[in-house]
Amino acid sequence: MIERHCIRCGAPLAGEPPTCSSCGHVHWRDPKVAACAIFRWRGDIFLMRRAIPPGYGRWTFPGGYVDRGETVEAAAIREVREEAGCEVRLTDLLGIYSYPGQTAILVIYRAEVVSGEPHCRSESLEARAFPDTDLPWRELAFPSTVEALRDYLEADAHPDRRGRSRNL
Repeated sequence: MIERHCIRCGAPLAGEPPTCSSCGHVHWRDPKVAACAIFRWRGDIFLMRRAIPPGYGRWTFPGGYVDRGETVEAAAIREVREEAGCEVRLTDLLGIYSYPGQTAILVIYRAEVVSGEPHCRSESLEARAFPDTDLPWRELAFPSTVEALRDYLEADAHPDRRGRSRNL
């Protein structure tokens, strides 16, 4: 089935991939793999307030779609570089997150900064590191953001549970 109208707001779609002419939602026809990384900066968890929809104005960690021919690991590192302006090393897989009716499959890694200082870039309104006890839970962008941050904190408390998919 080829959509002609946005499933979010009903406005006409145009272009390839089909994009809403009103709200800008991209209508991917196949599952999209997104690669993300959660890391600490000076002991606190680094988050960014999104400057783009969906989730505009809400907090999340760096991540985005894997490009054709790119490994998931390379995509996670690239997304951190593009969105936070620093280089990271992936330390382990935090989990894989998918949801009924959603196009994106998120592969989220734990990482550590190896060079540069993470900061606000073009896709963010603000960037900062939060102490574990002061995360902006009510202002997080997506259910996956909430679940992954909970899993990240749990993995810190119980290293033997790292690398498991939440959906198994």
